[in-house]
Amino acid sequence: MIDNIISKIKFDKSGLVPAIVQDFYTLDVLMMAYMNEESLKKTIETNETWFYSRSRKCLWHKGETSGHIQRVKEIKVDCDGDTLLILVEQVGGIACHTGNRSCFYRKIENSGLVEEKSKSAILSYLFSTFKNREENPKPDSYVSKLLNKGKSRILQKLGEEAVETIIAGMRGDKSEFVYEVTDLYFHIALSLYTFGLSFDNIYEELIRRKKDEKDG
Repeated sequence: MIDNIISKIKFDKSGLVPAIVQDFYTLDVLMMAYMNEESLKKTIETNETWFYSRSRKCLWHKGETSGHIQRVKEIKVDCDGDTLLILVEQVGGIACHTGNRSCFYRKIENSGLVEEKSKSAILSYLFSTFKNREENPKPDSYVSKLLNKGKSRILQKLGEEAVETIIAGMRGDKSEFVYEVTDLYFHIALSLYTFGLSFDNIYEELIRRKKDEKDG
């Protein structure tokens, strides 16, 4: 079956096909690399991305060293059959060897190349901070103190922030409302962390609801 699928792909003269990797949940373009028949086969078999390194002339498993593997959700083929689009769950939130979420973290402006940070990268930063504060508590850390008090206090704090957000909204002050929504967002993230969840679980639920709405 896999060989039959691979036979439909148009590899170039070097036996390679470009593969664009996109975040399944946010649709951020994370990177572009090349696959040969063997790496594509391993990607399909393992549900994790494997690529072919043109410089080292060998296969490489994305995240093998860093731990930032890519769990494959979907593989799409373009109309000509000569380009792949791999939709993934990016473990650790980082796809680029530079430490950036995406390899496409620079944009062209009149002044030259300008670096920019992906907005969605803040989520990875938040959850890595939670993990660090849990494993390496600091007495002056707000997160460490909340984690030490346990899930009940964190959920109570979530309720308090929700009330403050509602009050800010009722007052009609946009700046205050954004400030309180940000506090609420932070505590939602921390609450998810205490349950061993992440915003990926929220995205999955939204996608499920969208599918149910279509089916209904």
